[in-house]
Amino acid sequence: MEIFQVVGIALIGVILVVVLRRTNPEIAIQLSLIIGVIIFMMLVGSIGKVVATLQNLANRGGVNFLYLDTVLKVVGVAYLAEFGAQVCRDAGEGAIATKVEMAGKVLIMVMAVPIILAILEILLKLLP
Repeated sequence: MEIFQVVGIALIGVILVVVLRRTNPEIAIQLSLIIGVIIFMMLVGSIGKVVATLQNLANRGGVNFLYLDTVLKVVGVAYLAEFGAQVCRDAGEGAIATKVEMAGKVLIMVMAVPIILAILEILLKLLP
């Protein structure tokens, strides 16, 4: 199971980061970032399977791919913004982390505009 590998790498990484933080905090932050990227790369295959399954369901259901594509981009932005914010917090930069989260929220809102417009158009068609 992949979770055991992820947790194992995370635990080893945490121990190394805690030890390094006392002597060389810059290297500790870089190691923390590298471990996060390694864990993400381990999950890319699983993410690909989920995306393929959702595409298959959308095709079978006749859902416009624009909507599924937008939803997947929104989820990606949310995950990346969270990852970036956590890296900033690990580095002791809570203020920058908050800005990263805000940027993620704004980008998600911008990407959601086409879906919101489509919903409003449908509602306007339904109203007499």
